[in-house]
Amino acid sequence: MQDRRMTSTSSFALPRNPSAGYAELPALMSLMTGDEKHGPAATSTLDVLWVLYDRVLRVSPETVDAPDRDRFLLSKGHGPMAYYAVLAAKGFVPREWLPGFGTFDSPLGHHPDRLLVPGVEIASGSLGHGLPIAVGTALGLKAQRRAARTFVLVGDAEMDEGSNHEAIAFAGAVGLEGLHVVAVDNASATYGWRGGLASRFEVEGWSAVTVDGRDHEALYEAFTAPHPGRPHAVVARVEPKYA
Repeated sequence: MQDRRMTSTSSFALPRNPSAGYAELPALMSLMTGDEKHGPAATSTLDVLWVLYDRVLRVSPETVDAPDRDRFLLSKGHGPMAYYAVLAAKGFVPREWLPGFGTFDSPLGHHPDRLLVPGVEIASGSLGHGLPIAVGTALGLKAQRRAARTFVLVGDAEMDEGSNHEAIAFAGAVGLEGLHVVAVDNASATYGWRGGLASRFEVEGWSAVTVDGRDHEALYEAFTAPHPGRPHAVVARVEPKYA
């Protein structure tokens, strides 16, 4: 039986394509097929991921192991097609990997694996884990006095998990300025939040803003807004999951 880890390690030597543009992302996503694509989960994050990797994150294929790189954690890891497409577009992984998405010997699993995919920081997909991990990551970088920032992408339904509420309360209380949460809201939460999802962060002392999750300029301004002494949350609203 073939070992997936050995397969992925040898594949790292493949030549990577030049950086692609946003318009090419649908074509890259179309290369990934199968029965477990989680289409709504993937497409809802596409614009957020693109703006982050194209204009915000201080990380590149050449700096995936640099100590001072920004960390991006995909907590919403059960729909990684858009994530893989963006990583391929930016040269982190070869495009030749995309058609093998989800197959036995492919490094591109239905959940991202940090040991198999260059640029992936955590193995994710169990909802409610990414934000607490991001808090620990941001604390560690702060203790090391590094300027690197931590970004974590969560879904609105995922915010029902109690572990997230503990993480939000703690990060707000200690003023974890290096932590940034991107919450993609496609109206899939069971009950929602009185006053909107941003209010859940604000009540714990966070800086928070709600924007159109398809508006690239609005996303960029929200991601880069100053928030001295406080963690920052961007709620990116997109079309409802079952619209």
